[in-house]
Amino acid sequence: MELKQHGRYDYSPIIERPDYDWPDGKRLAFYIGMNIEHFSFGEGLGHTPTNPGVQPDVRNFAWRDYGLRVGIWRVFELLEELGLPACHLMNTSIYDYAPQIPARIRERGDEFVGHGITNSEQQGDYPEDEERALINNATEAFRKYEGNGPGGWMGPWISESDYTPDLLQEAGYRFIMDWSCDDQPTWMRTRNGRLLMIPYHIEINDSPAQLSRRHTASQFTEMVCGHFDEQMRQSQKQPLVFSLALHTFVVGQPYRLAGLRDILNHIVNHKDADRIWYTKPGAIYDHVAALPPGTVPGDGG
Repeated sequence: MELKQHGRYDYSPIIERPDYDWPDGKRLAFYIGMNIEHFSFGEGLGHTPTNPGVQPDVRNFAWRDYGLRVGIWRVFELLEELGLPACHLMNTSIYDYAPQIPARIRERGDEFVGHGITNSEQQGDYPEDEERALINNATEAFRKYEGNGPGGWMGPWISESDYTPDLLQEAGYRFIMDWSCDDQPTWMRTRNGRLLMIPYHIEINDSPAQLSRRHTASQFTEMVCGHFDEQMRQSQKQPLVFSLALHTFVVGQPYRLAGLRDILNHIVNHKDADRIWYTKPGAIYDHVAALPPGTVPGDGG
């Protein structure tokens, strides 16, 4: 059997790469990625904490809607209490359904990341022209309300076709967060240029951890804190990225929010907290793009 290759990047063992620092000599870049998702009623895909019901599946739709009506606002309060920035992977249908949410993101100075129009669909299902239209429509919505398009993209359901990185680069995107293959950023090839892969950890993503793998809230807290502590140790040798992927309807539930509070207090009160760069993906891109040739895998140096 001849193995099929994606051709987007070459193999690069992390132990053989050049060392570098994040700004001000920091070693661990920490960002929060909040997924803000909206769903069609009675059809399409949707996260579920329990077995899906017959459509219209009111039980699961309403559970997801809780995240927009209550959960996200409690998370905002916690982030403000701790003075932490975040990026928001937002479906653009939120602009019409819950405009108060992007207004708060704007007010906080947080970062928008493209996340399609709705998570009731996944872009990998569509032919190239339809996927291009989906990306362009989402991008134009951000330009309409924010004045420019987001620099980065995370596909709904982390879904991609064979053309997705090409289409994103051609639409003006600079980085992609779908490929969780590394702890450091990596340049990826597209048919018309390069695109930066920024790590987005699946293992400590609250949705697959607590909905798919059925970890409890206390187990998730233990997992994330363990992941963070180990990356802090590893970052003495190499600069790393720690991403905390969250969903409004998962971590926004009160007992899970209590766990998130414990996680974030563990991080900000860490004995080596002065080595942490509290940041957003766009700033990671800017720093990596300015590094000398040959520093980051795939930059051609």
